[in-house]
Amino acid sequence: MLDFLSEMPVLEQTYWIIALIGSAIFAVIFLLTFIGGDTDVDMEADGTDFDADDGGVGFQFFTFKNIVAFFTIFGWSGLSCLDGGLSTGLTLVISTISGLIMMVLTTLLFFWINKLAESGTLKMKNAIGAIGEVYLPIGANRSKMGKVQIKVQGSLRELEALTDNDEELKTGTVVKVLEIISAELLLVEKLSK
Repeated sequence: MLDFLSEMPVLEQTYWIIALIGSAIFAVIFLLTFIGGDTDVDMEADGTDFDADDGGVGFQFFTFKNIVAFFTIFGWSGLSCLDGGLSTGLTLVISTISGLIMMVLTTLLFFWINKLAESGTLKMKNAIGAIGEVYLPIGANRSKMGKVQIKVQGSLRELEALTDNDEELKTGTVVKVLEIISAELLLVEKLSK
């Protein structure tokens, strides 16, 4: 490899080194991003919500990923320009512009990937007002915990529940969620027909 580089002019050597190192780091970053190695999301708990927090910054231009993308494309486009016989000045301009365009594209790519990602976290407040059905009987006046099936956040969930009704809620009874008692415990009431 050193023999390969030693026979080139300094500018071409520089572009090769930048392109190869940038490509190697860029490949590792993309691989880690798509297999889940990029886990810089903090989890916060406030009562019954569990939200992913990105620090409030969803769109960042000057990041390590973007700088690596810049140097990767800067190197390869510079080599292409030199191979095409362009002058040193024009090669520097074209490779710099190409690198900046890649930074913008990488920023947009990671921004949209983060927007598309679902946390999959159940937000219990979304259950309030939901209509469901008793799955396991619920004791009267909070005497026995049971289970209800309700649709929350687009999917059917089975959650523990209590009731303040004076009668036991039997399996199949249609109920409405009144409030969230704790992290995964609902207070429900029987819906009258």
